[in-house]
Amino acid sequence: MGLEPALCARFHQAVELIGRRWTGAVIRLLLDGRKRYAELRDAIPDISDRMLSERLRELETEGILARIVVPETPVRVEYELTPKGRALERAMSEIGNWAQRWISEPTPAGADRDPRTTDHQSAKASRRAAEAPRRAHR
Repeated sequence: MGLEPALCARFHQAVELIGRRWTGAVIRLLLDGRKRYAELRDAIPDISDRMLSERLRELETEGILARIVVPETPVRVEYELTPKGRALERAMSEIGNWAQRWISEPTPAGADRDPRTTDHQSAKASRRAAEAPRRAHR
């Protein structure tokens, strides 16, 4: 691409930051507006409290989101994107468009498997099925 080394380093740093597990999901959700911790946690399947807290801290440290303490009883904490975070909207939209075109829909784990077979049996059957066309042409 003909990038200067300094630009490459910036690009790499940006991709590493945004590409961390769960970070894209957090940013995507906050593009819709301010959210509470529990709303984020409930909207991201399989994320642990520890991981969500870690990602929120990283994004706050990077200036991508702001942690807002609402002085009520009880105190309410909300998160929203800063202008720096909002600047990712177009990039996130383009990644979403790319994913719609190029990434196949994930299947639930084991949905395509016969529950009566073991993983070893399934792998063996897959190999036999792949070899069958080659045997037929011999």
